Amino acid sequence: MDTKLSSAESVHHDELDGEFDTFPTSRSHDAVRMRYDRLRTVAGRIQAIVGDIAIQGERFVSLLSWRDTRGTTLFMLFSLCAAVIFYATPFRVVVLVTGLYNLRHPKFRNKLPSVSSNKRLPVRTDSLP
Repeated sequence: MDTKLSSAESVHHDELDGEFDTFPTSRSHDAVRMRYDRLRTVAGRIQAIVGDIAIQGERFVSLLSWRDTRGTTLFMLFSLCAAVIFYATPFRVVVLVTGLYNLRHPKFRNKLPSVSSNKRLPVRTDSLP
């Protein structure tokens, strides 16, 4: 075995001691407790990562299974068309077209402000009897 490519030199003494320990252990209770605490923290991180992956998977499945079949079909077709367009065009072209659209002359824009920038609700004094 080529020891130059292995990670044998970067392993702590505690980890090697745990690998070559006898069964039942001949080490102190504190050393064994430290090993299990380290194992518990690694397992907790792995469980958190697997939980995050499961949440993302559930979100993806719920995104594709709406109750409205027509809405689901339209969303799937739109997503497929967008994926093909983004795959076929280089990223620089997409950024250029987006930038030119956002920086267009005010003459070519709508006269009304966008819905997202209008944060005030309309006043209802005109509709009172």
